[in-house]
Parts: sequence; C-alpha cells; structure tokens
Amino acid sequence: MKSDTLTLKPFLAGTGRVETHAQGWRLCLPTAGRQVYSDAQLDDYGSPPPRSFPHRPPARFTIKARFSGRDLLGTAGFGLWNHPFAPGSGLPRLPRALWFFYASPPSNMALAVGVPGFGWKAAVIDATRPSALALAPFAPLLVLLNRSKWWFSRLWPIVQRGLRIYEAPLPGELLPEWHTYSIEWEIDRARLRLDDRLVLETDRPPQGSMGFVAWIDNQYAVVTPQGKVRFGLLDSPYPQWLEIKKPDGP
Repeated sequence: MKSDTLTLKPFLAGTGRVETHAQGWRLCLPTAGRQVYSDAQLDDYGSPPPRSFPHRPPARFTIKARFSGRDLLGTAGFGLWNHPFAPGSGLPRLPRALWFFYASPPSNMALAVGVPGFGWKAAVIDATRPSALALAPFAPLLVLLNRSKWWFSRLWPIVQRGLRIYEAPLPGELLPEWHTYSIEWEIDRARLRLDDRLVLETDRPPQGSMGFVAWIDNQYAVVTPQGKVRFGLLDSPYPQWLEIKKPDGP
C-alpha cells in the first residue's frame, strides 16, 4: 500500500481479528455466525466522523492485496468512503465512496445499469450532491415506475447519473491472487486501476472528505431501484481473510 498519509487503526467486531506481519496485515474472520456481526477492519477515520475524515482530492492510493478465495461470504474491499452509518455521528448520512468492493449473494445492490448487484467490482457513488438531493422528493414515484422495465430503462440512467454511480465488474478469479489496485482522486476526475490497467474512470468524482477503509465482514445488503431494501448477516463456517501489504515508500 502506498499513500502520502495513512495511519491505520483496527476496528474489530464479533470474531474479526487483524494480524500484523512484517510484510503487512491479514484481516481475518476465522468463522462467523448470522447471530452476530463480525468485522475485521483497518481505517484512518478520526473521531467522531464526518469532520475527521482526512482525505480530499488530489489523492492517490495504491494497495497490493489478495483474499482467501473467490467465494467469500459477506462483503469486503478497500478504498475511500464517508462511513455514513458511523456510531455517534448523529443521523445516517447519504453515501459517498470511491473503492474496490465485493459482496456475495444474497447481496443485491444493482444500482449501475448492466452491472450485477454482487461480485467484485470497482465502484463510485456520491449521493450527497445537489443533483442527488433534488431527486429525493420523487423517490416514492421512481420506485413504483422502476418496477416497469420500460420506465426503468428510461428513468434509472438519469437517476444513476444524479447519484454519480459508476461501476465496472471485475473477474472473481482475481480475488485469491496478489494484484495491485490504484485509486486516483482528483477534483474533476477519478480513476481506478488494476495492475496499472484502467478499469473505471469518471469526470464526476465524489466531492467532500472521505476516510480510507479495508475490511471483511459477514454482512449482506439488498438495495434495488425497485424499492427492495434488506440487510442481514451470513454464516461463514470456514476461515476467510483479506491480506494487504504494507507501504514500501511514498
């Protein structure tokens, strides 16, 4: 991992643990049950969010990482976001993120046209912009109309642009292999690269401060344009982990 300023601290829940090695960290869930939320996480959030998020554009992050396998149960990933559900930060905020994100079924967050709602992907969202907030009064009507394929194909691309949602699916077979992931965040552009290959670019990047996070947990989420919303926990009967190499220079 490379960055100008990253001071990471662990956050653990349930069975989650972070192992520190000479070459980096291993974020582990030895096992997990659906009765208890389990999370192994490294982040550089201050306390309390959101004023304490340390990163604004321009910023660049390079992460060398691998996972225990391609069939993880829960969610996992690394990158930047605004931790909208942080304890002690008042009411939940709308999400803002620029990251590499994984979710296993039954997760279904099919928010980008043509991209599955689960799997390994590069992703951008900023629902905090005025263009997104302007859609809020119409949300109930949009949910109803989106249940029609005809209306969905015409309306959701407009909503997706307003929410600044951009995604690119990545092959699941990459997960257990060492790869280098890069996040370039500029005021007027964002790029996500895999082994120096551009996989996602937008000229409508997130605005505002964010924190860095790397995690693996046993959670799932269903959030669809048709109004399906559900959250829950998964049983993970076998060990799973995310391994990240330490910085080797600025």
